[in-house]
Amino acid sequence: MAPRTKGTKGRSTVLAACVVALPMVLAACGGDEEGGGGEEGGGDVTLQLAHSYTEDQPQHRCGAQVIADGVEKADVGMTIEIFSSSQLGADADRIASVISGDIDMDIQGASALGAVYEPVAVLDAAYAFDDSDHLARYFDSDAAGELLQGFEDETGVHTLGAWSAGMREFTANQPIREPGDLDGLRMRFPNSPQFLMNAKALGADATEVAYEELFLALQQGTVDGQENPITNIAASSLQDVQDYISMSDHQANSNLVIIGGDSWSGLSSEQQDALASAVEAAEERVPECVADDEEATLAEWEDSGDLEVVDDVDIEAFRSQADSYLRDNFGEEQLTVYEGIRGEAE
Repeated sequence: MAPRTKGTKGRSTVLAACVVALPMVLAACGGDEEGGGGEEGGGDVTLQLAHSYTEDQPQHRCGAQVIADGVEKADVGMTIEIFSSSQLGADADRIASVISGDIDMDIQGASALGAVYEPVAVLDAAYAFDDSDHLARYFDSDAAGELLQGFEDETGVHTLGAWSAGMREFTANQPIREPGDLDGLRMRFPNSPQFLMNAKALGADATEVAYEELFLALQQGTVDGQENPITNIAASSLQDVQDYISMSDHQANSNLVIIGGDSWSGLSSEQQDALASAVEAAEERVPECVADDEEATLAEWEDSGDLEVVDDVDIEAFRSQADSYLRDNFGEEQLTVYEGIRGEAE
């Protein structure tokens, strides 16, 4: 089943976040005796929604909070209780808890989900997506539907929706305009297989540092640079310990909204519809918030001189190098997903 797609909002200075609605595949059709939702589900219910973001970031205030508010407004006997800032554990712990049923819902990145279903991590491959429109086209394709159904079949976890919370950019104390500029730099990348593969694909010397320790590592010179979306860079005040942000747009920062199978099937059809509608509202709102935040943050950095914006990056050189490396090093399943994504490029 191909996912439903929502509109996207573009920006000229920074590639806007994009938004897609994913397939709402019920465990069974409503009314079946053992079906997900329907007449046997329902009753007053409180669902936990966990994520790793601060309450100031778009994923919380325009994502999780919009979902909670939408469910409350629907008045169907359902409440969303939000746990931000990794209160219920780090990414790997939370996905395990969603699978086990200890946490109902989570907002996760594709690479984190790749720990339990490897093919989905390819969504975070370097330059897999050219831009937000490309990502939207992919999630409206049969290939995306097959990927997400495979994830549900493997884990029992249902995907409610997804958005891309901006593009990832390089920061360092020198400009990074082409792959050779990464030579000799110790660049922090997240410690996941796809991110570490991205580092090699881009020509970077990856150093693994926990996100919570990144500011100190940059301040002390343990690492020379890093890569993150603009909203994450600002949230961690990395502009205080870096001189340049190079607009490489090398990866769409993906978030998927997931719910455990038992939590989903325990809802009535009315509650499922209300939750789906609330997630769709968040899918529309998050990209708007991300675009607004990025525009304001870049303007603030340029005015203050905290970070010099490098906007003449040779993106094609990075993209070509990454594509060759990924095609040579992906396994069969990963390559199938990657080719499905690239097949939707214009």
